[in-house]
Amino acid sequence: MRFFYTSAIYLYYWVISIASLFNPKAKAWKEGRKGWANRLKKQLKNINNPVIIHCASLGEYEQGRILIEKIKKEDPTRAVVLTFFSPSGYEVRKNDPIADLVTYIPLDTPKQMKLFLEILSPKLVIFVKYEYWYNLMHQLAKRKIPFYYISAIYRPEQPFFKWYGFRFVKHLRKCSHFFVQDQQSKQLLLSLNISQISVTGDTRFDRVYQIAESGALLPYIEQFKSTYRLMVGGSTWPQDEQILYTWFKNYRDNYKLVIAPHEVNSERIEAIATLMNEFKVVRFTKLQETDLENAEVLIIDTIGQLNKIYRYADFAFIGGALGTGLHNILEAAVFGVPLFFGPKYHKFKEARDLIALQGATSISDTESFLEQFQFLDQDPEEYKKRSRICSAYVTASKGAADQIYQSIFEGSESVS
Repeated sequence: MRFFYTSAIYLYYWVISIASLFNPKAKAWKEGRKGWANRLKKQLKNINNPVIIHCASLGEYEQGRILIEKIKKEDPTRAVVLTFFSPSGYEVRKNDPIADLVTYIPLDTPKQMKLFLEILSPKLVIFVKYEYWYNLMHQLAKRKIPFYYISAIYRPEQPFFKWYGFRFVKHLRKCSHFFVQDQQSKQLLLSLNISQISVTGDTRFDRVYQIAESGALLPYIEQFKSTYRLMVGGSTWPQDEQILYTWFKNYRDNYKLVIAPHEVNSERIEAIATLMNEFKVVRFTKLQETDLENAEVLIIDTIGQLNKIYRYADFAFIGGALGTGLHNILEAAVFGVPLFFGPKYHKFKEARDLIALQGATSISDTESFLEQFQFLDQDPEEYKKRSRICSAYVTASKGAADQIYQSIFEGSESVS
């Protein structure tokens, strides 16, 4: 099994190497790992026996961040190394002061992971959500270094739970403890004879609640919104923006529109500006050049604003679920914003929950969105009901970070 897995990893690296010739993200992935060992040795000055917290990308970072903050608050002397797999996470957070060091995780081969652990000599490792690195886990178990999964969520269709998945399960069983999001995940792990499990929920609830409680204000959004109502398109893709374009043609007299695309490269921003060119469009990076109060559409062409913009939203259309999968809905829900998103949401527990509670609405196309929006826009009482459902759901679901911290660092799973 190890031979075939490692061969697949080398094949993946070969594919990425070819893609890096014409794909900027693949190039960043490859370039970021060049000379990683020597660079890591130089960066490790005054960092001893750290806690490694590994995130695939930005979404997982938001789940891990609240735990890192908790670790640093309770023990400022404890070193934390934050690792990423994806350039979209590393490039945005490489200078983040929240951790003592931010780096790429190396390629998951026996040689590289052995060297990685020799250099870092970690106290423990925490994987966020469901990152699975066979050779890293093998080396951790071999060295008797505890490792944990937090905010983990599992589904029956994942390889671990198929007839051929038994070869992957061996290393899962070596995990010190699983902190899972729901009962289904617990039952699935139990079916693999894994019993070191706690249902603690998703740390993202703690993170978005923290953002809401901070009360961060955005004067430019206040000026842009003025006396209008506001629709926020969050983490959108082209198919989402097409729907919002048609919607805005019908509602521009009473609404303004913020679009924060999932990708903010120049091609995507230009495409959105072209789509919306019949309206008065302003970009975040050019606010000083525009009469903001008279603008109709605001394009957020940078990272880091969206989770604070939702405070001002009357409605939110969350992108991704018309394509590969839904993006973060909790950042909007915490502010009591009724939600719309596409049909591909079933992998996400919070989306299933809010659909069942009637705080969110799934649409399949422009026509269904216009129909569902009109109903809600014209019924103030139903709007207030859905708003209360969203905010109450987040409030009732927070607390995972404290439970996880206490278990790993203070309780029965404590690591001194």
